[in-house]
Formats: sequence, structure tokens, C-alpha cells
Amino acid sequence: MNASKELIKLVENNFFEQIAKKDKISLEENQESAEIKEVKETTKRIGMILSTLKKDNINIGDILRIEYRITDGEKERIQAYEGLVICKKNRRIGRSFTIRRNVEGVGVEQVFLFYSPKIASITCKQESKVRRAKLYYIRNLRGKATRLKIKR
Repeated sequence: MNASKELIKLVENNFFEQIAKKDKISLEENQESAEIKEVKETTKRIGMILSTLKKDNINIGDILRIEYRITDGEKERIQAYEGLVICKKNRRIGRSFTIRRNVEGVGVEQVFLFYSPKIASITCKQESKVRRAKLYYIRNLRGKATRLKIKR
């Protein structure tokens, strides 16, 4: 009787050890795959940052032309947006800037993420001389009052 109990205990222990080994292996594989995914994501971010270093000279008061990708159903096209930079927010990878323009007499503002992969290109049309960090006061001005001094 004692021998059979010991045999059962040995079999149970081996069984549980094998299950534990399998669980450890599956956990290690999951951890490795999570680590690999994290490394791939960081390399993508670094690539985006390196590709957008040329866009780093955006200043408040500049008039920019931004070409960004839009998906229409299955097709992807590039659309241009041109306007005045009224503010920048520097939050490391979450950097953004706001562009304002007038469309048929109505002011329209759009926020763009600085490191967005959807931005195809940024070109500076004009640099203006401003003495403010945020140009929110432009929202209340109309007509010729919205003009800024050109940088020389």
C-alpha cells in the first residue's frame, strides 16, 4: 500500500513538474515576444524621429504648407493644408502644433502631431516676426489686422 502511494506521488510530482516546465517555457516565449514587439515599436519611433529631424525648424508665426496622407476607402492620397502656426506644444514624442487658416471667411484650426507618419512633407512659405509664444489673439482679429511682420 505504501509503495503504491509513493508511486502515485512520484507520478503526480513528475506530471506537475512537466506542466510547470511547459508553463515556464510558454511564459518565457510570451515575455520574449513582448520584448521583441517593444523593441520593434521603439525602432519604428526612432526611425520616425530621425526622418522628421528636418521638420524641426517650425516656429510660431510661420506660414506652413503641410502635405499629409489621407485614406479614401482603399486609396491613399496626399492633401495640402496651408496656414499660420499659432501654437506649439512640446511633449517629447507627443509634440504637436496648431495651424490656422481662413476657409471662405471662417477660421479653421487643425492640430498636427509632429512625429506623425501621416505627414508627408512640411514646407515653410513665410517666416514672421512675433513676440508671443502663442498667437491665440489672432482668433479675434479680422481682415488686414491678422497680418504679421515678415522676418528679414
